[in-house]
Amino acid sequence: MAEQAFVVGAVRSAVGRRGGALSGVHPVDLGAAVLRELVSRTGVDPEALDDVLWGCVGQVGPQASNTARITALSAGLPERVPGTTIDRQCGSSQQALHFAAQAVLSGTQDVVVAGGVEVMSQVPIASPTLIGLEKGMAHPRGGTGWAQRYGDQEISQFRGAELIAEKWALPRAAMEAYALESHARALRSQAAGDFDAEIVDVAGLSRDEGPRADTTAEKLASLNPLTEGGRLTAALASQVSDGAAALLVASSRAVEKHGLAPLARVHTMVVEGSDPVLMLTGPIPATAKLLDRSGVPLDEIGSFEVNEAFASVPMAWLAETGADPGRTNPQGGAIALGHPLGGTGARLTTTLLHRMRREGQRYGLQTMCEGGGMANATLFELV
Repeated sequence: MAEQAFVVGAVRSAVGRRGGALSGVHPVDLGAAVLRELVSRTGVDPEALDDVLWGCVGQVGPQASNTARITALSAGLPERVPGTTIDRQCGSSQQALHFAAQAVLSGTQDVVVAGGVEVMSQVPIASPTLIGLEKGMAHPRGGTGWAQRYGDQEISQFRGAELIAEKWALPRAAMEAYALESHARALRSQAAGDFDAEIVDVAGLSRDEGPRADTTAEKLASLNPLTEGGRLTAALASQVSDGAAALLVASSRAVEKHGLAPLARVHTMVVEGSDPVLMLTGPIPATAKLLDRSGVPLDEIGSFEVNEAFASVPMAWLAETGADPGRTNPQGGAIALGHPLGGTGARLTTTLLHRMRREGQRYGLQTMCEGGGMANATLFELV
């Protein structure tokens, strides 16, 4: 029988606002708290762990020097358990999951932690680039090969999100309605207690700080655009956040040997490149590739997690895929819940798997746009 990769544990911190309850927590301590809880909940013997794969985008300052290894040691794991830190931009911890599942499927490892962290209150977005520029270093896209291919045009997620809104003719009012619904869905899930089982209290925070009950259509309409003449405002973008999440991936033999309880099987995984100028459209071709490889029809998938980097991203994805909007980010997304870069992929998986089990959904799909024009997509099957 072919080897399979199972997610046997999924836990996260609450997501804190910039300057909020988690802003003073060292990223390693935040990750360690989640990692300890993962070990406790699954009952896995720490000596059985083969590796810790940890996503983190801002690998500077408190998140530098291979934060995966430091986090594993800070969590009290045996010194023999290694760790490595992954940067696939916003998809870093979803890529950590893919690498963990691939290791299990290949038979080279049996029990692997996949997760990630970002404390953006301490390490702002693009910190490594900005620090380098301050010290007189070249820009990451300052080479001649890049210039010959893409020139000196602006390359940023903000411009990409605006270009997507233009290309798919998404009116500002429609994006504001989407953002308002994201907050409403997150607040309903909080009130129902749907997030409670997936969150471990860290620093006294056990509820996501991002959802805003006072958000109204009038307030959203009053905001200035991020760029002159643009359609996007800060309220139509993911929140700057602090958070961590961790998953435990195990092989079939490890599940049996260690008495682990699978949540879901990693059914199919893909990663796909896309236009680096538009940057954030990768989930569209990645989803098409995933559906083709999996053989699972779109209408058989119970719910979708499509990271809300900006409102235009999931709205363009919905327009191209024809997926049901009601099944897409049904508990709200990063516009309401926040986006702690390196931790978001694992956070989305955690929320998706808990929902699949709670509602008896056989299949769930997750995809994320990523800096540089890329996207991971993952299909899970309930077991």
